[in-house]
Amino acid sequence: MPLFILRRLLSFVLSLLATSLVVFAVLELLPGNAAQVILGETATAQSLAAMEEKLGLNMPAPERYAHWLGGLLKGQTGMSISYETPTAQLIAERLQVTLPLAVMAMGLTVALALAMGIYAASKQNKAGDMGVMALSQLGLAVPNFWFAILLILLFAVQLEWVSAGGFPGWSEEDGGGLWQAVKALVLPAVALAAVQTAILTRVTRSAVLDTLREDFVRTARAKGLSRRQVLWGHVLRNAMVPVLTVMGLQFGNLITGAIVIENVFVLPGIGRLIFQAIANRDLIVVRDVVMLLAAMVIVINFCIDVLYAWIDPRIKLGHAGT
Repeated sequence: MPLFILRRLLSFVLSLLATSLVVFAVLELLPGNAAQVILGETATAQSLAAMEEKLGLNMPAPERYAHWLGGLLKGQTGMSISYETPTAQLIAERLQVTLPLAVMAMGLTVALALAMGIYAASKQNKAGDMGVMALSQLGLAVPNFWFAILLILLFAVQLEWVSAGGFPGWSEEDGGGLWQAVKALVLPAVALAAVQTAILTRVTRSAVLDTLREDFVRTARAKGLSRRQVLWGHVLRNAMVPVLTVMGLQFGNLITGAIVIENVFVLPGIGRLIFQAIANRDLIVVRDVVMLLAAMVIVINFCIDVLYAWIDPRIKLGHAGT
C-alpha cells in the first residue's frame, strides 16, 4: 500500500507541474503583449513599460515561470490588476460560495444516482428500469443552464419560494445566515446535479449488472442469501470502482461547471470571478484561477486512486508486481 500511494503521489506532483507549464504557456507565451491586452490599444509607451514591469514581463519567460511557481509553493500569489488585491484573497472569498455549491450538488448526485442506478439494476428490463433510464436520458438531453432558467421561472417567479439569484452571505451580520445561504444554493445545486445524476445513474446500473454476473454472486445466492443481501452486501462494493472513477471526474466537472450556473444565479463564486477577470483583462487572476481549478481536479483524481486501493486490494497488488 505505501508503495502504491508513493507512486500515485509522484504522478500527482508531475501532473501539477505539467499543468502549471501549460497554464503559464497559454497565458504568458502566446503571441501578443499581455500589458497591451490589459491597457488597450491606446496605451502610451510609458504606461506599457510600467505595466510590463508590474507583470514581470521585462524578465525572461523561464524566470517569470520560476518566480510564479515559487510564489505558489510559498503561498504567495500575484496582485490582481483590477482589484488591487492578492489573488489568493479573492479566490478564498469566492470559494466560500463555489465549494459549498459543488459539495451540495455532488451530495444530491451521489444520493440520487446510487439509489436509482441500483434500483434500475435490480429491476432489469422491467417497468422500473425503463422508467429510470428514460428519466436519465432526459437529464442528459437538457442543458444545465436551461434547466436552471426553468427552475428560476418555477420556484422563484411562479411559486416565489426562493429568490431568483444572489447570495446573502453566511454571516447574519451581512444580512444572511446559514439557512438563507443554503436556501440560495439549493436551486443552483439542483441545476448542477441534474446532468451528473443522469450520467452516474447509468454508470451505476451498468456496474451493478456486470457484477451481478460474477461467479461469487452465484455462490452467495447458492449459500441461501437473498437477492437484497447479495446486492447490498457483496455486489455494491465490487461495483464501486467504475462508479468512483466517474464520481471523481464529476466533482471536478461540478466545480468547473459552476462557472456557468453561478452567472445564471448571479452567485459571487469562482465562476463570476473568472468572468469578471476576463472582462477586465485581469490575466493574473485568470492564470491563478485556472491553475486552481486544474489542481483541484488533479487532487480529486489522486484521492480517487487511493480509494481504489482501499475498495479493491487487487489494484494495489497489481501495481506492486509491476
